[in-house]
Order: sequence, then structure tokens, then C-alpha cells
Amino acid sequence: MDWSSVAGILLALAGLIVGQALEGGNPSSLIQPAAFAIVVVGTVGAVLLQTRPLTLRRGILMSAWIFRPPEDERAALARDIQAWNQTVRREGPLALERHMNSARDAFLAKGLRMIVDGIQADKLRQLLDTEITAFETAQRQAVRVWESAAGYSPTIGILGAVLGLIHVMENLTDPAKIGPGIAVAFVSTIYGVGLANLFFYPIANKLKNIVTLQVHQQEIAAAVFHDIATGDFSRIMDERIATLMKEH
Repeated sequence: MDWSSVAGILLALAGLIVGQALEGGNPSSLIQPAAFAIVVVGTVGAVLLQTRPLTLRRGILMSAWIFRPPEDERAALARDIQAWNQTVRREGPLALERHMNSARDAFLAKGLRMIVDGIQADKLRQLLDTEITAFETAQRQAVRVWESAAGYSPTIGILGAVLGLIHVMENLTDPAKIGPGIAVAFVSTIYGVGLANLFFYPIANKLKNIVTLQVHQQEIAAAVFHDIATGDFSRIMDERIATLMKEH
């Protein structure tokens, strides 16, 4: 569990509620189902309009990483690199075949298979770079779901405010409806701006950091596979591991 995310959400909500109370307002006035429906449903619709359903689904599923991020596998990858290095030194590249079945993910298994198959080093690196690019593109498109939501929600909040004011104008002769209409108008703006800056943008930025770390690990692994394929690995393997473990 990433407790910093939990604490961040609780602090954000507490700041709004406590601030409202300190100003002498009633925190319950921030609860406006109509305003919430306008902002949230409108934002989801706008994001869905520009995003493929598969990408939207991936972006929503990735939001679970905010509380349970993928395990940091840099230490495990460093151990794998050391094991590959020792195997190649003692038995040669073909001996890496026994590491394929125990590889932790498909990318590592693919790199090991290419070495065992004897694919030329430059071609191997090109294929792995293409794999990394495809992975990064798919992941960053999913992250953009949250960036897009952060961009749309403030504007849709303003639309909700305008709708609330229209409702007020239509009922000037009925004082009982003026207050609720103005409340929806202003709370819609709060929902739009608040969701964007307290939730959507932070979620997008945290997911981008996770994707960057995943891509960095794949790039290090690709460099190691290239070094093994060229036969020039023993002198620089420690440098690869040091780069991988930097700031671990």
C-alpha cells in the first residue's frame, strides 16, 4: 500500500472541508449531487469521445497503481544480470536457455531467446527497442486518460456553473429556488477545478513516474542483452547494474 497517496487524498479533502468550516460555511453545502453529476459524467463523456475503449480501460485499471504500485524490480533485475553474466562466462550464451523459463516477464524472456537463437547484436537491439517503444506508447496513452480528464473537468465545471445560473434566472420569481441554483453553480466550479488539480493531475503524474521507471528497467535489460550478444559484456556489466540501482 502506498500510504503517501492515501495521506495525500485525505489531506486534500480535509483542506477543503476545514477551509469551508473556518470561513463559517457548512461543509455539507459542498455536497451537490447535481453539480457532481454534471462534472463527472461530462468529463467521462469527453474523455471517452477522444479515447479508444481499450485505452480508457487500461487507464482506469492503472489507477490502482496509485495505492498499490507495481513492485520495484530493480534489485531483482540486478541479480538476474549478475546470474546471466556468470552463466555466459562459464558456459557461453547458449546456456542462457535455462533462464528463459524462469524469466520474470515476457520482455526478459524474449531477449534471452534472441541471444540463444543467435540473432545479430544490432538486430537484437533494434527489435528490443521497438518492443520498448510500443510498450511505452501504450502505457503513456493510458496515462493521458487522466491528463485529459484534468484538462476537461474545469471547463465542464464552468458549464455546470452556467447551467446553475440559467436555472436561477428562470426562477427569479421563486426565492426558494434561487439559493439551490446558485449553490449548484459555484459548487460545479469547485468540483471541476478541485478534481483536476487535487486528483486527476496528481494521478497522471504519479502514473507517468511509474511508467518511466518501467521503461528505464527495460532499456537497461536491452543494453545488457546487446552487450552479451556482442561478447563485450564482462567489463561493463557492473556499470549497467550501477545505473539500474541508482537512487534505489
